[in-house]
This record gives sequence, C-alpha cells and structure tokens, in this order.
Amino acid sequence: MEQNTPTKDRKENTGKQWTKFIIITLLYLLFLYWVGSWWGLIVIPFIYDAYISHKIPWTWWKKSKNKKLVWIMGWVDAIVFALIAVYFVNLFFFQNYVIPSSSLEKSLLVGDYLAVSKLSYGPRIPQTPLTMPLTQHTLPLTGGKSYLEWPHWEYRRVKGLGNVELNDIVVFNYPAGDTVALNYQNADYYGLAYAYGADSYPYKLPMDSMTTFEQRIVYDLYYNAGRKLLHEHPEEFGEIISRPTDRRENYVKRCVGLPGQTLEIKDRIIYLDGVANKEPDNVQYNYWVTTRQAIPTELCRELGISNEDLSNHNPEQTMYCMPLTKQAYKGLEAHKELVVDIRPYLDKNSESLYPLNMYKKWTCDNYGPIWIPKKGETIALTLENLPIYERPIAIYEGNQLEVTPQGKILINGKEADSYTFKLDYYWMMGDNRHNSADSRYWGFVPEDHIVGKPIVIWLSLDKDRSLFDGGVRWKRLFNMVDNIK
Repeated sequence: MEQNTPTKDRKENTGKQWTKFIIITLLYLLFLYWVGSWWGLIVIPFIYDAYISHKIPWTWWKKSKNKKLVWIMGWVDAIVFALIAVYFVNLFFFQNYVIPSSSLEKSLLVGDYLAVSKLSYGPRIPQTPLTMPLTQHTLPLTGGKSYLEWPHWEYRRVKGLGNVELNDIVVFNYPAGDTVALNYQNADYYGLAYAYGADSYPYKLPMDSMTTFEQRIVYDLYYNAGRKLLHEHPEEFGEIISRPTDRRENYVKRCVGLPGQTLEIKDRIIYLDGVANKEPDNVQYNYWVTTRQAIPTELCRELGISNEDLSNHNPEQTMYCMPLTKQAYKGLEAHKELVVDIRPYLDKNSESLYPLNMYKKWTCDNYGPIWIPKKGETIALTLENLPIYERPIAIYEGNQLEVTPQGKILINGKEADSYTFKLDYYWMMGDNRHNSADSRYWGFVPEDHIVGKPIVIWLSLDKDRSLFDGGVRWKRLFNMVDNIK
C-alpha cells in the first residue's frame, strides 16, 4: 500500500493553497471590475502572502503556549472577520431594515423586517467608507458619530440590475437630514427654523398680498431668525450638526413620480403628466369616525386597526381621527350599532409643505403641479419657481446660489435664467397618505440618496400584541415586497 511521504503532503498542500489563491484572486478581480476601482489591486500581494508566501504572521497567536491568549485572540479574530463580512455585505449586496413608522401602512407594517437589495439599483461606492458596521450615524453607547468624515469620496453608483420604477417601494437617505438638531433628530431642521422664526415675530405678515420676491425676503427673515435661535439654545435643541449623504437617516416610501414627469395631486389622486396613477391596494386616508362606544379590540384586529391608529381621538365624545383602508372603511360602516358617522378628513394645512419658503395654497390632498428634475434636462429659472428648485441646485448639486437685492438669480457668481440638472430626482410618498412625512413636506429625493429596494419581509412583529398572542405575524413572513401593489 502506498504511503504518503512528507514531500508528497507538502506538494498536495501547496497545490491546494495555489488553487485557493487563484480562485480568491479571480473573484476579487471580478469584484474590482464590477465596482470600477483598480486601487484595490494593492491588496493582491497580501492575498498572495496569506495563501502562498506566509511572510506576515497573520495567526501568530495560534503558536502561543498561553491558552488564555489563544482563546481571546480566537474570539477577536472571529469577531473582526464577522464585522468585515457584514460591512462588505451591507455596502454592496443586502442590508436589514425595520419599518419604524406607520407611513406605509397597511402595505408595510410597523415591525416588518426587510431584506433590502443594493443590487437592484446598483450599490453606491461609500462616500464615508470608515464607519462602524451595523450603525447608520450614531454609536449605540456613547452617542457619538459612528463614522469618520475623512476620507470623503464623491458620489458614484455601481451598475445594478435595473432602475427605480414607478410605484416601487424604495429605501433612501432622508434628503432634509443634511442638518440635524441632535435633540430633535426626528424633526426637519429647516421646518424647525422656519416655525421658530415665524413665531418670533409679533404679528403674522400677509403673504398672499406680497410679490414672490417680497415673500422670499420675509421667509429669509423667518429662517435666519429661527436658525439663530436653534444655534443659541443647545440646552434645548442640542448640537447642530451636518451629515454626509450616506450617513443620513434611512427612510422607506413608494416612488410615485419619476424624473422628467410633472406631478399633481387633485382630490387625493396623483396625476403624472395629466394621467391618474394607480393607487396602492392598501392606501389609507384619514376619516372622522364617531362611535357610540369605544371600538372593541376584536373588531380592530379584524379590520387591521392598530393602537396607533386609535391614538388620535376624543374619549369624551368617542370621536376618532383615524387612517382607514377602503376595506376597513366598509367594515366599520357596516357596524351600524357601533358607528354613528364616518366623514372624510379634509386637510387644509399648507404652511409645512415643500417648499417651505414659498407661499402657496397647496395641501397634502391638492398639491402642485410640480416638475420633477431629470439629469440633463434644462429648466427656465424665475423668482416664482426658484423656491422649488433651489435646494436641488444649491444643496444636492453643490452650487452657490443667491438672489440679489435687485431680484437677479446668481449661480456660482454668474447671472442665470436657466439650469441644467446633473442628477435624476424622484418623488416619494407613503401609502398612509395623511400620516406620512414625505416629498410633499421635504421635496425631491436625489439619485445619490437611493439606498436600495426591499425584497422580502423576513420577520414581522406586532408591537400591540404579546409574543404568544399574535406578536409574530406569521402570514407576513417571506412575503415578497414586489407583490405589495
């Protein structure tokens, strides 16, 4: 019988190591080709050393006679490898996301855990590459930044499987999250500044009787006064910080408007280039519901009405202002012994809508028309439409924009009467239409803010129920998000 000799064993081991090295190197080269960055070639000598030459003592601790050191370093090695793997997978392939609010109910529910595909629209090359894995912007214990602002790379997206399509559910970075008051992280900083600035004036100015240029002057006064107040009171508002694009809060909404389309909302219905867009199957609107007694828990569960839906009500009159799907509306209406009246909620608020520095009579039910910027398209700029497009021009595309006291528009120091956009933009809205902070309030979503596409619900937990009383929504597990229309 033939016996293995030391020389033969060494040859076999060397052959295996060369095979591993070739496979790993080829996969790595394919990855570099995909992301279009050949700087990564400097890593290949280290791969060669790890598999072939062994000049660097990568696992020096394994030869130690100190068992405690071997045990500790074994765990450190495993944790570091896991963090690197998670960081790599999150950046380029998939990311976990949990639904934190009811803005997409009843299409996606609070407590739904989603696997978000970065491949669907193409992963972004990280703009802030040095960050703690599994964090977005804040360290969990210290509360400090979980990322380093240097190095900072320009926006670039790797080619993906497709593009954002109409009615896709999309995860993206919160566009108005470039500036944040740390004690009010869930609030729009610009909305806070305008609100506090307006409140600081002793009387309300008649905006509807002013010219657009006069309105702009007043809004600038409001914003500057509010901004000054926010910065002067860190004990109330916290530190005012800025965040790079990929470190801003993650939001999830439905794309209801594509680049180059003209969007208008008329009596709650979204029109694109004059054609009505299909409403989601589980779209919700608010209704005033008057009942003879509190709505029973069993009926709420049957109709999919959550505790949050019931939170806005007058207990003395058993009157609720609640979001309802068409199915829930019909279900409540059928209970004549319980329900006295159901009336549509009519939204009349126009002050907090985008753009904040333009007076208009729009509401969240009747909004626009508004043209969505498209890469390469040119728009004529006027004082009337400048408030709509100044944030894309100045903030998202990095131009210096100002309006002179004579009412002239300057871009990068030159007078301008038009502008050609460098990025595509999208209009995002929640399916819970009266309870969603979306593009109606903070405007366009630039393409460099797009994170990915939710693919599947891998876990769903109901916060209104205990674990053994329907706390896990078993029927939602492994539902494909693309099937939620």
